Amino acid sequence: MLIFDAHLDLAMNALEWNRNLVLPVDDIRNTELGMNDKPDRGKNTVSLDAMRKGNIGICVATQIARYVKNTNPLPGWNSPQQAWAQTQGQLAWYRAMEQLGEMTQISNLTELNDHLKLWDSNSDPKKPIGFILSLEGADSLFTLGHLEMAYEQGLRAVGPAHYGPGTYAFGTNSTGGIGKRGRELLLEMARLNIILDVTHLCDQSFWETMKVYNGPVWASHNNCRALVDHNRQFSDEQIKELISRKAVIGVALDAWMMVPDWVRGQSTPDSMGVTLNTMIDHIDHICQLSGNSLHVGFGTDLDGGFGKEQCPGDIDTIADLQKIPQLLANRGYSQEDIENIMNKNFIGFLQETWKNS
Repeated sequence: MLIFDAHLDLAMNALEWNRNLVLPVDDIRNTELGMNDKPDRGKNTVSLDAMRKGNIGICVATQIARYVKNTNPLPGWNSPQQAWAQTQGQLAWYRAMEQLGEMTQISNLTELNDHLKLWDSNSDPKKPIGFILSLEGADSLFTLGHLEMAYEQGLRAVGPAHYGPGTYAFGTNSTGGIGKRGRELLLEMARLNIILDVTHLCDQSFWETMKVYNGPVWASHNNCRALVDHNRQFSDEQIKELISRKAVIGVALDAWMMVPDWVRGQSTPDSMGVTLNTMIDHIDHICQLSGNSLHVGFGTDLDGGFGKEQCPGDIDTIADLQKIPQLLANRGYSQEDIENIMNKNFIGFLQETWKNS
Protein backbone atom coordinates (compact mmCIF):
# COMPACT_ATOMS: atom_id res chain seq x y z
CA MET A 1 0.00 0.00 0.00
CA LEU A 2 1.26 3.48 -0.87
CA ILE A 3 2.50 5.44 2.15
CA PHE A 4 2.59 9.22 2.54
CA ASP A 5 5.13 10.32 5.18
CA ALA A 6 4.52 13.95 6.16
CA HIS A 7 7.89 14.61 7.77
CA LEU A 8 11.39 13.47 6.82
CA ASP A 9 14.60 15.47 7.32
CA LEU A 10 16.26 14.04 4.22
CA ALA A 11 18.52 16.95 3.28
CA MET A 12 19.63 17.40 6.88
CA ASN A 13 20.76 13.79 6.94
CA ALA A 14 22.57 14.21 3.64
CA LEU A 15 24.40 17.44 4.47
CA GLU A 16 24.82 17.52 8.26
CA TRP A 17 25.03 13.77 8.94
CA ASN A 18 26.92 13.23 5.64
CA ARG A 19 24.76 10.28 4.65
CA ASN A 20 24.52 9.17 1.03
CA LEU A 21 20.82 8.42 0.96
CA VAL A 22 21.03 6.79 -2.45
CA LEU A 23 22.69 3.81 -0.73
CA PRO A 24 20.83 1.01 1.08
CA VAL A 25 20.44 1.57 4.83
CA ASP A 26 22.94 -1.17 5.71
CA ASP A 27 25.60 0.43 3.51
CA ILE A 28 25.07 3.79 5.22
CA ARG A 29 25.39 2.10 8.61
CA ASN A 30 28.66 0.52 7.53
CA THR A 31 30.11 3.92 6.61
CA GLU A 32 29.44 5.04 10.21
CA LEU A 33 31.10 2.16 12.03
CA GLY A 34 33.25 3.53 14.85
CA MET A 35 31.76 7.03 14.64
CA ASN A 36 30.38 8.46 17.90
CA ASP A 37 29.80 12.15 17.20
CA LYS A 38 26.03 11.59 17.22
CA PRO A 39 23.98 9.07 19.25
CA ASP A 40 22.38 7.52 16.18
CA ARG A 41 25.54 6.75 14.21
CA GLY A 42 25.19 3.37 12.55
CA LYS A 43 21.53 3.23 13.58
CA ASN A 44 19.86 5.10 10.73
CA THR A 45 16.59 3.80 9.31
CA VAL A 46 15.99 5.90 6.18
CA SER A 47 17.33 5.86 2.64
CA LEU A 48 15.66 6.41 -0.72
CA ASP A 49 16.20 2.72 -1.43
CA ALA A 50 14.40 1.74 1.79
CA MET A 51 11.57 4.15 1.01
CA ARG A 52 10.99 2.45 -2.32
CA LYS A 53 11.09 -0.98 -0.72
CA GLY A 54 8.42 0.19 1.72
CA ASN A 55 6.32 1.86 -1.01
CA ILE A 56 6.78 5.24 0.66
CA GLY A 57 6.38 6.98 -2.65
CA ILE A 58 5.60 10.48 -1.43
CA CYS A 59 6.76 12.54 1.53
CA VAL A 60 7.07 16.01 2.95
CA ALA A 61 10.81 16.74 2.94
CA THR A 62 12.30 19.52 5.02
CA GLN A 63 14.66 22.38 4.92
CA ILE A 64 15.78 23.17 8.46
CA ALA A 65 18.27 25.73 9.81
CA ARG A 66 17.79 27.42 13.18
CA TYR A 67 18.98 30.98 13.84
CA VAL A 68 19.99 31.43 17.48
CA LYS A 69 20.65 34.70 19.29
CA ASN A 70 23.49 35.00 21.81
CA THR A 71 21.14 34.31 24.71
CA ASN A 72 19.82 31.08 23.16
CA PRO A 73 21.73 27.96 24.32
CA LEU A 74 20.35 25.80 21.49
CA PRO A 75 22.63 24.88 18.57
CA GLY A 76 22.12 26.84 15.39
CA TRP A 77 23.43 29.51 13.06
CA ASN A 78 24.58 32.89 14.38
CA SER A 79 22.71 34.91 11.78
CA PRO A 80 19.51 34.41 9.76
CA GLN A 81 21.57 34.95 6.61
CA GLN A 82 23.70 31.90 7.47
CA ALA A 83 20.54 29.94 8.17
CA TRP A 84 19.12 30.96 4.78
CA ALA A 85 22.33 29.82 3.08
CA GLN A 86 22.04 26.44 4.83
CA THR A 87 18.49 25.96 3.55
CA GLN A 88 19.71 26.81 0.06
CA GLY A 89 22.37 24.14 0.35
CA GLN A 90 19.68 21.67 1.35
CA LEU A 91 17.60 22.73 -1.65
CA ALA A 92 20.64 22.11 -3.87
CA TRP A 93 20.78 18.53 -2.56
CA TYR A 94 17.12 17.96 -3.46
CA ARG A 95 17.85 19.35 -6.94
CA ALA A 96 20.78 16.94 -7.28
CA MET A 97 18.50 14.03 -6.33
CA GLU A 98 16.07 15.17 -9.02
CA GLN A 99 18.86 15.21 -11.59
CA LEU A 100 19.71 11.63 -10.64
CA GLY A 101 16.08 10.58 -11.03
CA GLU A 102 15.94 9.61 -7.33
CA MET A 103 13.36 12.23 -6.34
CA THR A 104 10.86 14.57 -7.96
CA GLN A 105 9.44 17.74 -6.48
CA ILE A 106 5.67 18.14 -6.22
CA SER A 107 4.37 21.69 -5.94
CA ASN A 108 0.94 21.73 -7.58
CA LEU A 109 -2.10 19.57 -8.24
CA THR A 110 -1.04 18.43 -11.70
CA GLU A 111 2.35 17.24 -10.45
CA LEU A 112 0.70 15.48 -7.51
CA ASN A 113 -1.82 13.61 -9.63
CA ASP A 114 0.80 12.69 -12.23
CA HIS A 115 3.06 11.30 -9.52
CA LEU A 116 0.26 9.23 -8.00
CA LYS A 117 -0.49 7.77 -11.44
CA LEU A 118 3.19 6.92 -11.87
CA TRP A 119 3.34 5.06 -8.58
CA ASP A 120 0.03 3.33 -9.23
CA SER A 121 0.87 2.07 -12.71
CA ASN A 122 4.67 1.80 -12.99
CA SER A 123 6.40 -1.25 -11.55
CA ASP A 124 9.88 0.21 -12.07
CA PRO A 125 11.78 -0.37 -8.78
CA LYS A 126 13.64 2.92 -9.33
CA LYS A 127 10.60 5.19 -9.46
CA PRO A 128 11.44 8.64 -8.07
CA ILE A 129 10.27 9.53 -4.57
CA GLY A 130 7.90 12.49 -4.70
CA PHE A 131 8.50 15.27 -2.19
CA ILE A 132 6.67 18.38 -1.04
CA LEU A 133 9.14 20.95 0.27
CA SER A 134 8.58 22.23 3.82
CA LEU A 135 10.51 24.65 6.02
CA GLU A 136 10.81 23.58 9.67
CA GLY A 137 11.28 26.80 11.60
CA ALA A 138 11.04 30.06 9.67
CA ASP A 139 14.01 31.94 11.15
CA SER A 140 15.99 31.62 7.91
CA LEU A 141 13.41 33.86 6.18
CA PHE A 142 15.07 37.12 7.15
CA THR A 143 12.65 39.16 5.04
CA LEU A 144 9.14 38.44 3.77
CA GLY A 145 10.62 38.68 0.30
CA HIS A 146 12.57 35.53 1.07
CA LEU A 147 9.30 33.72 1.72
CA GLU A 148 8.10 34.56 -1.80
CA MET A 149 11.52 33.60 -3.17
CA ALA A 150 11.24 30.25 -1.38
CA TYR A 151 7.72 29.80 -2.73
CA GLU A 152 9.04 30.24 -6.25
CA GLN A 153 11.56 27.48 -5.43
CA GLY A 154 8.66 25.18 -4.58
CA LEU A 155 8.26 25.69 -0.83
CA ARG A 156 4.70 24.71 0.06
CA ALA A 157 4.58 24.40 3.88
CA VAL A 158 6.14 26.40 6.71
CA GLY A 159 6.41 25.77 10.45
CA PRO A 160 6.97 29.20 12.04
CA ALA A 161 9.01 27.84 14.96
CA HIS A 162 11.10 24.83 15.97
CA TYR A 163 12.62 24.52 19.45
CA GLY A 164 12.90 27.57 21.70
CA PRO A 165 12.22 31.23 20.90
CA GLY A 166 12.15 32.15 17.23
CA THR A 167 11.85 35.22 15.07
CA TYR A 168 8.20 34.64 14.18
CA ALA A 169 6.87 32.46 17.02
CA PHE A 170 7.86 30.48 20.10
CA GLY A 171 8.43 26.76 19.79
CA THR A 172 8.86 23.65 21.92
CA ASN A 173 10.09 24.26 25.49
CA SER A 174 9.47 28.01 25.32
CA THR A 175 6.61 30.40 26.00
CA GLY A 176 5.47 33.42 24.02
CA GLY A 177 3.28 34.74 21.25
CA ILE A 178 3.71 35.43 17.57
CA GLY A 179 4.12 39.21 17.71
CA LYS A 180 4.03 41.66 14.81
CA ARG A 181 6.53 39.77 12.64
CA GLY A 182 4.69 36.50 13.19
CA ARG A 183 1.39 38.04 12.10
CA GLU A 184 3.03 39.52 9.00
CA LEU A 185 4.51 36.13 8.10
CA LEU A 186 1.14 34.42 8.47
CA LEU A 187 -0.62 36.98 6.29
CA GLU A 188 1.98 36.53 3.56
CA MET A 189 1.73 32.75 3.84
CA ALA A 190 -2.03 32.99 3.42
CA ARG A 191 -1.62 35.19 0.35
CA LEU A 192 0.65 32.57 -1.22
CA ASN A 193 -1.59 29.68 -0.04
CA ILE A 194 1.32 28.14 1.87
CA ILE A 195 0.36 25.41 4.33
CA LEU A 196 0.84 26.40 7.96
CA ASP A 197 2.54 23.58 9.87
CA VAL A 198 1.64 24.13 13.53
CA THR A 199 4.03 21.42 14.74
CA HIS A 200 6.38 22.70 17.46
CA LEU A 201 4.38 25.84 18.27
CA CYS A 202 4.11 26.46 22.00
CA ASP A 203 0.58 26.74 23.33
CA GLN A 204 0.40 30.54 23.29
CA SER A 205 1.79 30.82 19.75
CA PHE A 206 -0.51 28.01 18.61
CA TRP A 207 -3.68 29.73 19.77
CA GLU A 208 -2.61 33.17 18.54
CA THR A 209 -1.78 31.62 15.17
CA MET A 210 -5.22 30.02 14.96
CA LYS A 211 -6.81 33.45 15.40
CA VAL A 212 -4.74 35.05 12.64
CA TYR A 213 -4.29 32.42 9.95
CA ASN A 214 -7.14 31.59 7.58
CA GLY A 215 -5.27 29.36 5.11
CA PRO A 216 -4.58 25.59 5.04
CA VAL A 217 -3.28 24.07 8.29
CA TRP A 218 -1.69 20.74 9.16
CA ALA A 219 0.54 19.27 11.86
CA SER A 220 3.20 17.29 10.05
CA HIS A 221 4.60 15.39 13.05
CA ASN A 222 2.84 15.68 16.38
CA ASN A 223 1.55 13.26 19.02
CA CYS A 224 -1.04 13.40 21.80
CA ARG A 225 -0.50 15.12 25.15
CA ALA A 226 -3.19 12.93 26.69
CA LEU A 227 -0.77 10.00 26.24
CA VAL A 228 2.55 11.81 26.78
CA ASP A 229 2.22 14.88 28.98
CA HIS A 230 4.72 17.30 27.47
CA ASN A 231 4.36 20.64 25.70
CA ARG A 232 5.77 19.09 22.49
CA GLN A 233 2.50 17.14 22.10
CA PHE A 234 -0.94 18.60 21.42
CA SER A 235 -3.69 18.71 24.00
CA ASP A 236 -7.13 17.33 23.14
CA GLU A 237 -8.37 20.92 22.84
CA GLN A 238 -5.67 21.70 20.26
CA ILE A 239 -6.40 18.50 18.34
CA LYS A 240 -10.11 19.35 18.25
CA GLU A 241 -9.25 22.82 16.94
CA LEU A 242 -7.20 21.25 14.15
CA ILE A 243 -10.02 18.85 13.33
CA SER A 244 -12.40 21.80 13.06
CA ARG A 245 -9.93 23.38 10.61
CA LYS A 246 -9.95 20.21 8.44
CA ALA A 247 -6.31 19.59 9.29
CA VAL A 248 -4.42 16.31 9.16
CA ILE A 249 -2.04 15.35 11.98
CA GLY A 250 1.00 13.20 11.24
CA VAL A 251 1.93 10.91 14.13
CA ALA A 252 5.67 10.79 14.87
CA LEU A 253 7.90 7.84 15.72
CA ASP A 254 10.38 9.49 18.10
CA ALA A 255 10.07 7.25 21.17
CA TRP A 256 10.19 10.03 23.77
CA MET A 257 7.05 11.45 22.13
CA MET A 258 5.32 8.07 22.13
CA VAL A 259 5.52 6.97 25.78
CA PRO A 260 5.83 8.89 29.05
CA ASP A 261 8.97 8.89 31.20
CA TRP A 262 11.43 8.22 28.38
CA VAL A 263 14.97 9.19 29.44
CA ARG A 264 17.26 10.04 26.53
CA GLY A 265 20.40 7.95 26.47
CA GLN A 266 19.04 5.54 29.08
CA SER A 267 15.66 4.25 27.97
CA THR A 268 15.47 1.73 25.14
CA PRO A 269 12.58 0.70 22.91
CA ASP A 270 12.59 -2.75 24.51
CA SER A 271 12.74 -1.50 28.11
CA MET A 272 9.87 0.94 27.49
CA GLY A 273 7.80 -1.36 25.26
CA VAL A 274 7.78 1.05 22.31
CA THR A 275 6.45 -0.58 19.13
CA LEU A 276 4.38 0.43 16.13
CA ASN A 277 1.35 -0.45 18.23
CA THR A 278 2.33 2.48 20.47
CA MET A 279 2.07 4.71 17.44
CA ILE A 280 -1.39 3.31 16.75
CA ASP A 281 -2.42 4.32 20.29
CA HIS A 282 -1.83 7.94 19.24
CA ILE A 283 -3.57 7.41 15.90
CA ASP A 284 -6.54 5.87 17.65
CA HIS A 285 -6.74 8.73 20.16
CA ILE A 286 -7.03 11.25 17.32
CA CYS A 287 -9.62 9.10 15.55
CA GLN A 288 -11.68 8.87 18.73
CA LEU A 289 -11.61 12.65 19.14
CA SER A 290 -12.69 13.21 15.53
CA GLY A 291 -15.14 10.32 15.36
CA ASN A 292 -13.61 9.14 12.08
CA SER A 293 -10.30 8.30 10.38
CA LEU A 294 -10.03 11.50 8.32
CA HIS A 295 -7.61 13.62 10.32
CA VAL A 296 -4.54 11.50 10.98
CA GLY A 297 -1.63 10.03 9.08
CA PHE A 298 2.11 9.64 9.51
CA GLY A 299 4.86 12.18 9.94
CA THR A 300 7.41 9.70 11.14
CA ASP A 301 10.39 12.04 11.67
CA LEU A 302 12.57 8.92 11.34
CA ASP A 303 16.28 9.82 11.46
CA GLY A 304 15.30 13.28 12.66
CA GLY A 305 18.24 13.36 15.08
CA PHE A 306 17.60 9.83 16.35
CA GLY A 307 17.81 6.29 14.99
CA LYS A 308 16.99 2.73 16.02
CA GLU A 309 17.97 3.55 19.59
CA GLN A 310 14.93 5.83 19.90
CA CYS A 311 12.20 4.51 17.62
CA PRO A 312 9.79 1.55 17.76
CA GLY A 313 11.58 -1.71 18.39
CA ASP A 314 9.85 -3.41 15.45
CA ILE A 315 11.37 -0.97 12.94
CA ASP A 316 14.69 -1.77 11.31
CA THR A 317 14.19 0.54 8.34
CA ILE A 318 11.44 2.85 7.18
CA ALA A 319 10.23 0.03 4.90
CA ASP A 320 8.77 -1.60 8.04
CA LEU A 321 5.96 0.95 7.97
CA GLN A 322 4.26 -1.62 5.77
CA LYS A 323 3.53 -3.55 8.97
CA ILE A 324 1.02 -0.88 9.95
CA PRO A 325 -2.00 -1.86 7.80
CA GLN A 326 -2.26 -5.23 9.52
CA LEU A 327 -1.80 -3.65 12.96
CA LEU A 328 -4.64 -1.23 12.19
CA ALA A 329 -6.80 -4.09 10.96
CA ASN A 330 -6.09 -5.91 14.22
CA ARG A 331 -7.56 -2.89 16.04
CA GLY A 332 -10.76 -3.12 14.02
CA TYR A 333 -10.03 -0.45 11.42
CA SER A 334 -11.72 -1.00 8.06
CA GLN A 335 -9.89 -1.10 4.74
CA GLU A 336 -11.18 2.39 3.97
CA ASP A 337 -9.91 3.67 7.34
CA ILE A 338 -6.51 2.09 6.73
CA GLU A 339 -6.17 3.67 3.29
CA ASN A 340 -7.15 7.05 4.75
CA ILE A 341 -4.43 6.83 7.38
CA MET A 342 -1.74 5.39 5.11
CA ASN A 343 -2.02 8.00 2.36
CA LYS A 344 -5.43 9.37 1.43
CA ASN A 345 -5.83 11.93 4.20
CA PHE A 346 -2.69 13.88 3.37
CA ILE A 347 -3.15 13.41 -0.38
CA GLY A 348 -6.74 14.63 -0.15
CA PHE A 349 -5.61 17.59 1.93
CA LEU A 350 -3.15 18.62 -0.79
CA GLN A 351 -5.69 18.09 -3.55
CA GLU A 352 -8.16 20.36 -1.76
CA THR A 353 -5.49 22.96 -0.94
CA TRP A 354 -4.16 23.16 -4.48
CA LYS A 355 -7.38 22.75 -6.48
CA ASN A 356 -7.62 26.47 -7.29
CA SER A 357 -3.88 27.18 -7.51
